[in-house]
Amino acid sequence: MTETNRIEYKLLLTDDLEKEVVAFLNYKYGGVIYIGIAKNGDSVGVDNSDELQLKIKDRLKNNILPSCLGLFDVVDEERDNKKVIKIIVASGPEKPYYIAKKGMSEKGCFIRVGTAAEPMPVRMIEDLFAKRTRNSIGKILSPRQDLTFAQLKIYYEAQGLTLNKNFAKNLELLTKDGKYNYVAYLMADDNGTSIKLAKYSSIDRADLIENNEYGYCSLIKATNAVLDKLELENRTAATITPRQRIESRLWDALAIREAVINAVVHNDYTREIPPKFEIFPDRLEITSYGGLFEGMSKEDFFSGLSLPKNKELMRIFKDLDMVEQLGSGVPRILRAYPKDCFVFGDSFTRMIFPLKSSVKSSVKSSVKSSVKILNLIRDNGNITIPEIAQEMGLSTRAVEKQIAKLKEQKKLKRIGPDKGGYWKIME
Repeated sequence: MTETNRIEYKLLLTDDLEKEVVAFLNYKYGGVIYIGIAKNGDSVGVDNSDELQLKIKDRLKNNILPSCLGLFDVVDEERDNKKVIKIIVASGPEKPYYIAKKGMSEKGCFIRVGTAAEPMPVRMIEDLFAKRTRNSIGKILSPRQDLTFAQLKIYYEAQGLTLNKNFAKNLELLTKDGKYNYVAYLMADDNGTSIKLAKYSSIDRADLIENNEYGYCSLIKATNAVLDKLELENRTAATITPRQRIESRLWDALAIREAVINAVVHNDYTREIPPKFEIFPDRLEITSYGGLFEGMSKEDFFSGLSLPKNKELMRIFKDLDMVEQLGSGVPRILRAYPKDCFVFGDSFTRMIFPLKSSVKSSVKSSVKSSVKILNLIRDNGNITIPEIAQEMGLSTRAVEKQIAKLKEQKKLKRIGPDKGGYWKIME
């Protein structure tokens, strides 16, 4: 274990922590700082880890400008049976970052060069400042200022956290002149943002059977509603083999959760377009708007390089334990799905999750059964469920399930009573 351009070892928490963090914030790839590991890579460990973590968070929160909240994460980690502190630092979107008391100068600005934090040349400081991202949701004025945050407070209280009277400032919900910004608008109880979740009975968006909207409320509440809906849709399918019954969910649950959070947190809200979720018979598609950052390659993306588009949202989602740690989302998805499930456009990123191979045949069989049921009813609208079951060689219960799905999809309707009535196909 040796130091690299993205890894820094420290035996103890020292006065130059801010310098190292600033260097990583200004570096294209960000980096990781370990405290409790010697320069030669030997793990020594730390005492009072919880106390040290609080000190680190407080120093980084108050001693670095622009604000780096949402751009760093401080966690415990075991190395050689010793507890060390791991500080994950993302590359910041508002370069140059600098030590507050030393200002935006060579004494306050640093950049990672090899394994060292070097003073940033004046010319680089000027160039970065000229290119600084100003069009971020933290700087955009909320279209409304009569905002309330009861829902957000409930979610924080559920984590044992209390939002005091200064919460808007602490969570960076205000512009420089003290007015609510677009982050506040997204987190408010009532807003104009709605996340759409569509469901199709065809694979080409031709037959829409559900069009749900989760929104006009706190983005946290809307995100949880999407997660709940997808959990409901991620049903268990069974495949019967000569030897056993194999049960499997349609998609990997952990990967889908990570994908949903990733899409919501990294969506480009400056376009006022929320992420979109679409369920097809053969796949799930999740689309977030905004392509890769300029200079960020696909390999950087897949490696877990963290460059939050909305650091304020990242910080809130992290507070609420909806994000485990910076840079963990994409690697978790890749444990279950290959890289080619990601599609990158100039203005969007899409994740396409096919059904697990173990349930594809079951779903295909279900689709074929539905078609056959409709054909039988088309030929004889008075046919009964037991008669359908006998004709198809299925159990009555299996046919009832298929008919329930067809009724839910508004493809079939029962006219009159069960006895004496008839089925009507809804064209």
